[in-house]
Amino acid sequence: MADARKIRTLNAISARGLARLPQQYVVGGDVADPDAILVRSADMHGMDIPVSVRAIGRAGAGTNNIPVKKLSDRGVPVFNAPGANANAVKELVIAGMLMGARNLVGALKFVEGLAGTDEEMHKATEAGKKQFAGMELPGRTLGVIGLGAIGSHVAEAAIRLGMQVVGYDPAITVDAAWRLPSQVKRAENVEDVLRQADFVSLHVPLAEATRNLINAQRISAMRSNAVLLNFAREGVVDNAAVIEALDANKLHAYICDFPANALKGHARVVALPHLGASTEEAEENCAVMVAEQLADYLENGNILNSVNFPNVAMGRESGFRIGIANANVPNMVGQISAALAAAGLNIHNMVNKSKGDMAYTLVDVDSAVADPVIAQLAAIDGVLAVRYLPA
Repeated sequence: MADARKIRTLNAISARGLARLPQQYVVGGDVADPDAILVRSADMHGMDIPVSVRAIGRAGAGTNNIPVKKLSDRGVPVFNAPGANANAVKELVIAGMLMGARNLVGALKFVEGLAGTDEEMHKATEAGKKQFAGMELPGRTLGVIGLGAIGSHVAEAAIRLGMQVVGYDPAITVDAAWRLPSQVKRAENVEDVLRQADFVSLHVPLAEATRNLINAQRISAMRSNAVLLNFAREGVVDNAAVIEALDANKLHAYICDFPANALKGHARVVALPHLGASTEEAEENCAVMVAEQLADYLENGNILNSVNFPNVAMGRESGFRIGIANANVPNMVGQISAALAAAGLNIHNMVNKSKGDMAYTLVDVDSAVADPVIAQLAAIDGVLAVRYLPA
């Protein structure tokens, strides 16, 4: 039976998600000395994170609001929910393509500005509608940069609409490759996508390698009158370069989910108020996924979908389990094994995996582990955190 672990919530988390936590858990916004924290959008960078915290669960995909490096140094995994909001974002991207293709926002503003009698408005409509003539999607090419869960969903939806799709992702995973429709044409690099596409949709995380990924130089490689869509992260597009391209009629439209003063008021910019995952279904899906991952880690030490730890899962074959977070350095497994052997503990099963500078080990032993053994493991140079997880 699960212990009465304590979870602090920093935002309103879907009740459906919280219901996936064991009933014994104490959950709330004012929980003291929590074992874990569940968060959506709250900024944790300036927060004094209690030493009791063993894990962070982000009910969403991005973790920019969480001090991941600081937590890694403490041996604390940060979980997220990749793909749980994929359908919500996909639908918004398709809506964005239609807004850009048919000039819908400009047309709506035109209608809002009409005045006079119905007859006068009708005459003005017939005279003015030509400026909003657009294009249809079938036969056009969509370029998708970033082929994770969301990018794959967008590609599949575009194919169903009769579009050609070309995609690029230098870090595509095996699972993502299996999800990708076979009709997607593989591009060699970002420029290869931009040269071929009438619409370009971005689905990459914000990192140093992707900051200003779409800049003046790359926009110059795009087709004239292309539509650029950014429902990924604000910083992956250089707003100044986009405005310059729009004013020069190089770009037809820029559709994004990130308002900024540089974009505000431009006739061919549609900036939405970060609506990508703002559906009831997406919020529930994210909360359910991250709550299940958090509970499995707290109870069994298993890790799935952590941004700073490797995926590690091991079925229980013993009632005595140890989870060890450590720096990814040589001879760590040897030192752990030696410490257990010196304590007279037989290793029943063990899994060790690494991710960048971080490594994680799960060990099942055949008998109970005394506190001095846990302290000895924690004292090994490079070990960041040790948790004893008896069944």
